Amino acid sequence: MTRFESDILAEALEIVKLYPEPRSATIPLCHLAQSIDGYLAKDAIEHIAELTETTPAEVYGTASFYDMIQLHPVGKYVVGVCTNIACMLQGGYELLEEVESTFGAAIGETSADGLFTVEEVECLATCDRAPCLHVNYRYFGLLDSEGVRKLKEDLTTGKIEGEVPNHGVLSRVKRHAPELISMKEIDDLRTQEDKLKADRAAGKGSGNA
Repeated sequence: MTRFESDILAEALEIVKLYPEPRSATIPLCHLAQSIDGYLAKDAIEHIAELTETTPAEVYGTASFYDMIQLHPVGKYVVGVCTNIACMLQGGYELLEEVESTFGAAIGETSADGLFTVEEVECLATCDRAPCLHVNYRYFGLLDSEGVRKLKEDLTTGKIEGEVPNHGVLSRVKRHAPELISMKEIDDLRTQEDKLKADRAAGKGSGNA
């Protein structure tokens, strides 16, 4: 992606309007860019910096802190296998090996068809369904070899396309900024209120005299 354009730009501007300070929209805008390309492209970083009134270095610094934001091209589906304690005890490493074999990619690599990138991840907070994994941050477990093969088939054929987005972190419900009162209007109201308070205080003082 070069820069946010047309409908995507409109959505980006709506996101910025949700926050009192533009810089607070940095992470949501990174997720928006990632939902298009699968990762945060250089030009997208520059545009996000403009929209948030920051610098590309600040956007990159924020994005690089979070594992859920990709800074390099990935497959259509990012498959993250949990190997933390609960999953490890329930066969997490065996599940990871099955995923590498079935999806055709080692940890940190993308399959030859460009569909799947495999990651080893920390706790997914689904310990009751261990061992588990996520696909583009949608969770699946308890999984065995047959479950992994079926998951790949469902993803490849588009059977669960409505459940798993192509890229990134997409909210099922889009938020829209309400019609907010401008800062100038707020300042004017405060000025009026201060004047009323001053008038009341002056009147009270006169009456006591």
